[in-house]
Amino acid sequence: MHQLILVLHVLIAIAIVGLVLIQHGKGASMGAAFGSGASQTVFGSQGSLPFLLKLTAFLAILFFATSLVLGKMTANELKNAGKVQLPTNHHIPAHR
Repeated sequence: MHQLILVLHVLIAIAIVGLVLIQHGKGASMGAAFGSGASQTVFGSQGSLPFLLKLTAFLAILFFATSLVLGKMTANELKNAGKVQLPTNHHIPAHR
């Protein structure tokens, strides 16, 4: 299960990088103001920004979730193996 989530995590990371690279920057729409024919694009006059932005946000949420799951699974595996002593709240001295 750990390997499956790790593979999914890496694929999501690659997809996010690809989506960010194909999106236009904020200054890229300046050419449309001077008649570059933006209304003749496949995605309409606004371009593909809303779709790509939503897809990027969705993948970022999935990336965050898989990061949390992988961290929790790794901590549990190390704890069960006895390799790491995870800190607990009762070992913290009180400040006076």
